[in-house]
Amino acid sequence: KNSITLSFFYCDNSSSNGIVRPAFFFISGFSNIPYSNYYYIFLSFVYVVTMLGNSFVMIIIYRDCSLHTPKYMAIFNLAIADVCQSTALIPNLIKTFLFDSQEITYEACLANMFFVFFFSCMQSTTLVILAYDRFVAICFPLRYHAVVTNISVGVLITVTWTFNSAVMSFTVGLITRLSFCKSTVIDSFFCDTGPVYRLACNDYSLNVMMSYFNIATFIFLPLTLIGLSYTCILVALFKITSWEGRLKALKTCFSHLTLVSIFYIPAVCTYITAMTVSIYGNARIINTSLSCSLPPMINPIVYSLNNAEIKEFAKKMFRVTRLNRVATALVK
Repeated sequence: KNSITLSFFYCDNSSSNGIVRPAFFFISGFSNIPYSNYYYIFLSFVYVVTMLGNSFVMIIIYRDCSLHTPKYMAIFNLAIADVCQSTALIPNLIKTFLFDSQEITYEACLANMFFVFFFSCMQSTTLVILAYDRFVAICFPLRYHAVVTNISVGVLITVTWTFNSAVMSFTVGLITRLSFCKSTVIDSFFCDTGPVYRLACNDYSLNVMMSYFNIATFIFLPLTLIGLSYTCILVALFKITSWEGRLKALKTCFSHLTLVSIFYIPAVCTYITAMTVSIYGNARIINTSLSCSLPPMINPIVYSLNNAEIKEFAKKMFRVTRLNRVATALVK
């Protein structure tokens, strides 16, 4: 299928020049990678764990009223973004593995592009909100409950949803102005913007500029803000006299720092490497797929294993379930 360079085209006469759009794109995916079937199985396992882990976190936060706080609002939002991003990405790969189908319609490709990038951006901006929560909690502890409220965090989350959807809608909308009269084989494992607009036979310089804007806005700017917040946190920690107090305060940041490292380091390394040297196609695809699929799986594990409140409520929930089962068995 990778030898296919042309599919059925139709012409959109909405502009004076006419826009040539393919009926289908062909996603090359992992077809050129040896033993790719095992990788599909691995991604299926990752998806199942992602769904179970994030659903578990969302159920606990929803059911425990003591967790209806600003911090857990952001964690709940992160879990939603994790579930939706993985659902937009991995099931299509599994479909390719099960049905050996690499075709995707033009409209479905644009939808896939929007949802994958939109929820990836939501993950990034939610990590910034969590960094803001830790910054206020450690640097201004006496004002924390006055500054970080459910309303203020709700407004931040609403703004990020609105801004991210607007930016991604514009990014995907720019694809519709391109004509595809050459190859329709996308050199990626999903409808990635770069591999798609590089197939166009008309000018796509605006798409390139938008890609750089998105990288700066959703990767480097959030990472800079998070870095500044932790610089201020470190300064505040040195003002604490006892080492025990410093370690206790720093421990509250451990889970967030872990998530930031897992999410940003692979992405930053990929983009910096791509801008400086040429990356072998298979290496780029594997690295990008791992950086997209692993963080949503690891996020709930990190917060569940390192969060005393979530672990305590989980124990209570399982204890109640076990007692109910015993009571039901005695009644029978």
